[in-house]
Amino acid sequence: MTHRPGGPGHLSGIGATALGVAVLRALESRRPDRLFDDPYAQLFLDASTWPAGPAESFLRTMSEQVAVRTRFLDDALLAATRGEHAGGRPGPEAACDQVVLLGCGMDARAYRLSWPAGTTVYELDLPDVLAFKGAVLAEHGATPACRRVEVAADLREDWPRALTEAGFGPSRPAAWLAEGLLYALPPAAADLLLDRVTGLSAPGSVLAVEHMEDSPLLRSARADVSRELVDMWQGGPAEPLGEWLTKRGWIATVRDLTEVLAEHGRTAPPAFDPAHPGSGRGRLATALVRVTSQSFSRGA
Repeated sequence: MTHRPGGPGHLSGIGATALGVAVLRALESRRPDRLFDDPYAQLFLDASTWPAGPAESFLRTMSEQVAVRTRFLDDALLAATRGEHAGGRPGPEAACDQVVLLGCGMDARAYRLSWPAGTTVYELDLPDVLAFKGAVLAEHGATPACRRVEVAADLREDWPRALTEAGFGPSRPAAWLAEGLLYALPPAAADLLLDRVTGLSAPGSVLAVEHMEDSPLLRSARADVSRELVDMWQGGPAEPLGEWLTKRGWIATVRDLTEVLAEHGRTAPPAFDPAHPGSGRGRLATALVRVTSQSFSRGA
């Protein structure tokens, strides 16, 4: 599709990073051994001003990480909505019928996953990101596989209010997704984000999350795409991911990225290989809330 003047094609700042992830999801979807199929990723790219040829170092560094994290988080969210999440009581009575995608970007899970009947997916992001995404999906006549609700909000502001006003029910278990998000936040902002999520989470709620340590190899790959991507990295939680979640009332299961890559027959790129100089660790986690939501603030 050719980008039209006045159309949705340009995103700046953190919204633009979502297009970088769309590049990687589109590439994975073309593989015969793909871990998921996202036919919408290429539609977003065709409608955008993202460069036609992303830096080879970026693709080399991030493609396997994004492929495996996408599959891991897909599986975690679907398990939560089916009442199959680890540590929870299996069965429909334990299922999460509401899903919140924090900083959703070009996430097409509302369209491409097989959600149980009655699932509502809340997509929370900046207004320009949602406008871009909505325009592309509408043009192609895409139909969500669930009830989909857009929530235009800034994660630095009072997004819990916007979410509840959109119909989210804090008294019912929810499945939360924080993908490609934590490392864009400074430690205090990451703490506030988790405190707010916890404050909105009834017992039985599930959080699926991904986090990466920065490293010289990652910085170099980001710099090859845009200086802006280098500067956006703020580090995320000051504590190890498991400790950070446990302190705030979650029962966490944390996996090393290299283990999950191996399970899917994929090789860790140097940036995530502990044996390689200049590498950092990647983590994938699911967590089940074990405290009442009254313990943390729901407000700004």
